[in-house]
Amino acid sequence: MNQIEQAAAAMASLSVFRGILDRPVPKTFYRLLRHAEDTGCGFFSAWGEFFSALCEEGGSGSFARCMTEPLLYDENVFSLAAAGGKTAFEPELLAAAGRDIEIIRMISQLTPKELLTGTVAPGDAARLRLPEWTVGDPVSELTGSTEECLHKLAGHYRKNGCGIYSRYRAFIWRGGEITPVAHPDGIRLADLKSYEIQRSLAIDNTEAFVHGFPANNCLLYGDRGTGKSSTVKAILNEYWAQGLRMIEMPKESLREFPLLVDKIAALPAKFIIFIDDLSFNREDDTYASLKAVLEGGLAARPENALIYATSNRRHLVRETFSDREGDDVHRGDSIQESLSLSDRFGLSICFTLPGKDQYLSIVRRLAEQRRLKTDIRSLEDGAEKWAITRGGRSPRCAKQYIRSVEANLRRDASSGGCVKGDHHD
Repeated sequence: MNQIEQAAAAMASLSVFRGILDRPVPKTFYRLLRHAEDTGCGFFSAWGEFFSALCEEGGSGSFARCMTEPLLYDENVFSLAAAGGKTAFEPELLAAAGRDIEIIRMISQLTPKELLTGTVAPGDAARLRLPEWTVGDPVSELTGSTEECLHKLAGHYRKNGCGIYSRYRAFIWRGGEITPVAHPDGIRLADLKSYEIQRSLAIDNTEAFVHGFPANNCLLYGDRGTGKSSTVKAILNEYWAQGLRMIEMPKESLREFPLLVDKIAALPAKFIIFIDDLSFNREDDTYASLKAVLEGGLAARPENALIYATSNRRHLVRETFSDREGDDVHRGDSIQESLSLSDRFGLSICFTLPGKDQYLSIVRRLAEQRRLKTDIRSLEDGAEKWAITRGGRSPRCAKQYIRSVEANLRRDASSGGCVKGDHHD
């Protein structure tokens, strides 16, 4: 059995970390090893498929990283136990996991030259000028002795979890399952201007939660376009490296909250369950579901989860004058019922539309952040005209205006034209 055959047999015998064979780079490389003796086009087809997968992972210059990184996210008996806080493992499990690590590290050091040497048609491979890769270095958790690697991997799982919760930061509850978001909104707290007092309340609450201190469910309410949802998403991007994850749950799925709880309650990560644009009609039967979720239901939220909701309504339930003047015998009780839901959020933060000075300050700060070189007077005049045509001032309006200004400035710069502030209306 030559070196390539030994490598194929070793990959085939993976046990604890066998799940990595479902990841694109290890999967296609294993197929390549198995086709090393193929006298037809199978080997060359497998080579092209593997190199394509490697490039998609940005690994043509670091094959070892792409082969070892999947271990950080693999969900198996060892990673699940470590993520759950276990520190003592059965000797047989450690031996099997250590053996897998040694195999994967050995495989990750194979060079294109070594692989071609073990094929049946190296001359044909040379004539085809097959694309090659650079081995590079493995991830830091897979450096050192086997014992050190096991220790570092266990620490990684305890801190970050395993499986999709280690690989992704944002998720959506869809069809009774937690689905990862591959490309979440990348907005950061530094991108949000003004409303520092309101935002600090949400940040302080989140920091307490992340560090294991008591924290409250949070309701961010107020006028449209003031940055409520952006604040929640920016908080995730600020604290995900400290173990924070976010699951967006549609309002109409609130009846399924117990199912969501069952899936995350035993995980080491901290979860914010995000309910965006929350409001109810009186006939809406999900109203009672959320009340039970917030406080008083049998399927209460677990200790590793908080609910952050945004709404344009302080009391969440849409009321009419007939609701207040209706024929309910105990009208006071009805009003209290409509208030009880919002009161179950321990922290309520109000975002209101900015005045003119605050709005223009947001515009100026955004322009400074984007390094836009334009006359301030023209910038502010254009911002006011922009707000008038769009129904009023708001941070969202300011952001949209700055995008328009930047687009015009770049267009003028690329065409060599003269930049004038008054054409940003």
